[in-house]
Order: sequence, then C-alpha cells, then structure tokens
Amino acid sequence: MTPMPDQMLPDQMLMETATPASAPLFTPCSTDTPPADPMRALVATLDGLGLASTEQMAWKDYDRIMRSIEPMIGSGHALRHFNYTHSAALQTGTVERLRADYSIRLAYTEWGSPLRPTLICLGGIANAARRFDYLARALARHYHVLCLDWAGRGRSGWLTEQSDYSFESNVAQVMALIRHKRLSQVTLLGSSLGGSVAMRVAAEAPHLVDRLILNDIGPFIPMERRRRRAESVARHYVFRRPADLFHRTGAAQKNDGPVDDTVLLHNSFHQTRWSEENGGRVYRHDIRALQSYRDAAGQDHDQWDDWQRVDCPVLLVHGMMTDALLDTTIERMLAKPRVGVVHIPLVGHTPTLSDPLHIGALRHWMREPEDWPRESTVGWTPGAERILFR
Repeated sequence: MTPMPDQMLPDQMLMETATPASAPLFTPCSTDTPPADPMRALVATLDGLGLASTEQMAWKDYDRIMRSIEPMIGSGHALRHFNYTHSAALQTGTVERLRADYSIRLAYTEWGSPLRPTLICLGGIANAARRFDYLARALARHYHVLCLDWAGRGRSGWLTEQSDYSFESNVAQVMALIRHKRLSQVTLLGSSLGGSVAMRVAAEAPHLVDRLILNDIGPFIPMERRRRRAESVARHYVFRRPADLFHRTGAAQKNDGPVDDTVLLHNSFHQTRWSEENGGRVYRHDIRALQSYRDAAGQDHDQWDDWQRVDCPVLLVHGMMTDALLDTTIERMLAKPRVGVVHIPLVGHTPTLSDPLHIGALRHWMREPEDWPRESTVGWTPGAERILFR
C-alpha cells in the first residue's frame, strides 16, 4: 500500500520520535540566516504540479506541497516528550475506589538555548504546539521557547477517561513541564484556553511567572460564545480529499486575518493527521477532550478572582473582530497596573502570531514591558497571498 502524506514525510521534518537521552540540550535555530520564502516555494510547487484548482488536488499533491514548505517553517525545533503523572485527585469523574495515579507522555517543541530566558507557549482547546512555529523560530535567537501539546492533542498521549480532561488537568500539565525543565521563572503566552490556564498558573504560582501574554482571552468568556465554539469542535471530521480539508479549515480560519496560504497550510497540517482506518485526514486530537470542553461550556467562564491575584506585567493581544474578548472585559483589565493591550485589526479569535509586525511587538514588550503603552494598534505586513484558501 502506498504510504500517505504523514508517513512519507522525512523524520527530520516531522521529528515525531522521542529525543534520546544522549541528545544535546537544545537544537540550534537557524534564525541567523535569512529565512527562505515558503510562499514562493508553494507557488513554484503548484505551477510544477499544474494545479489550477484545489478540487483537482490529490493527497500525493498535498504531500508534495507540504514537503516544499514545511522545512522552511519548522527548521530549528526539537520534538521532546516527558512523562506526566495524572493524579488521582484530578480524576473526579471516576469512582473513588478506582482512582489511581497514571502516566502518559506529553509532547512539546523546544527552540533555542536553555541558557536564555524561557517562554512557554500554550495553545487553544484544539490547537497543536506547532501553531507557534513562526513565533518560536523568530524568538529562538534570544529566548528558550517551549510549546506544549495538551494531553489528547497534537503528539501528546491521551488521558484514560473523558472526565480527566479538565481545566485543572491543563494547569497541572503546565506545572509538570516547568518542573520537568527545572525552570525558576518563565514568561507564559497563552492563546484562548492556553491564556486561561496561564492566568491560573500566574495566580497560584506568582514566583514562577515573570510575564504574562494573553492572546485574545481575558477573565470572562460569555456562555453563548463558548457553546458555539464547543459545538463546532466536538465532532469527528474525516477529510477524504484535500479540498474537503481546505473547505473546512478555511471556514474555521476565516477570521485569521491577512495571512498567506503557507500559514493556513502549516497550521492545518499539524492540526490533522492521516488516518488509515478512516481513509483520510482527521484532527490530531482525542475527541473526548473536546466533548469534555463542550460539557463544561453551559455557563460563562469567570476568572476574575484569578485575575485579581495576577501580579506580573501583562500584555493583552486583542483581535479586533473577536467574539471571545469583550470591550468591557478589556476596559476592566486595563484598570490593573502594568497591563497593556495591543489591538490587531482584521482578525478574530485568535491572532496566529505569525506576522513579523506582531512578533516584533511581542519581542519589544518582552524586553521592556514597563515602557509599553497602555494601548496600541499594530497592523499587518502587506502582501499576503491567497491561492488555495480564498
């Protein structure tokens, strides 16, 4: 049987195997040299394949496309794993006499030298760690960047019971990563769910969190928004043609702003995997994790108590078309000292943090948070092209 795209990609590109104990502490990042142009490579590949429409594309074509752009985007990272012990205390949906600690392997990507200040990136409810590749690659020259795959997502293992997927479990996973890497102080960057978890960690372990970046998330999310998102993601999708994948992910990413095709392809590729039993690509997550989120989405998300305990500099990234971060929430957050907000136009929930202008703003704030204005607006680098995701 002909191997399918994920199986055909070289190990160096996907780096899906655990790093041996004898491996170096970090993988040097190639940010010292000018980055290649993934969009130019995509255009050349499409021209070489003679593709005028996504409807004509087969999986072998998709494989050729991903081979051409992925090494340019993800080079410089290492895929790592560590053992996370899921405590019996977090197994509230299991009969008490049957609860027992058990371990799974959590995956994370590592960029840059551990001798640098550490930035930990935490994604949304259905995100994979590789979504942060653009940001991590750009910052790896000056920071030690770790991007976590939640349990049940990306390349991490799955928890035993659906009820084991909880907000408290996500908090425990972040703390486990910090302990595993023996970190004393970190900057936490969280998108959506990742921001909510980062807020809790900063509230409960202020000695560990030096700075906090919240990507389009605050202490309050209205129930209506949570329920819409939950119903959308808590389903099993099978994409039997590349066009099906593009239609679905293109609709899901319609508020991503003026990013080019390579950003959307990269994020879609790492958020899905080939499934032989389904005969197509499926999302790279345990559907029970998203069903657990749906079960908890019947009420507003309120973290104002956590927010009051946060005592470090905070940067709020606001997608100006979002429905998750309300203007009233932003106004209330700005009442706290050492909080700034950067507004990003033409984007909803959540900004991809792939644009050089946005990355530059984050880099500047991380270097000098006290000098950041209370409010600012950062636009987009011009010239993004859309051929496949129109």
